[in-house]
Amino acid sequence: MPQIKSAMKRVKTNEKARDLNAGQKAAMRTAVKKFETANTAKADDAQALYTEAIRSIDMAATKGLIHANKAARDKSRLTKLNQAD
Repeated sequence: MPQIKSAMKRVKTNEKARDLNAGQKAAMRTAVKKFETANTAKADDAQALYTEAIRSIDMAATKGLIHANKAARDKSRLTKLNQAD
């Protein structure tokens, strides 16, 4: 633990940011998995889950949680799955 007051504050803000980032990244992964399972099961709400997954990927890329190229790659793969029907 740091001794300097500003460094102590920084540790707290870093922990808070890490928790928020981890939560958003987990939500992105969950949205993608929900779409993939709905798509394989030929569910009726697959299109809505597709748009939610794309939105969550875009939000993660905008906030810097994932690289822009990874976002593009993931969106491309989901689109390919969505059009396979």
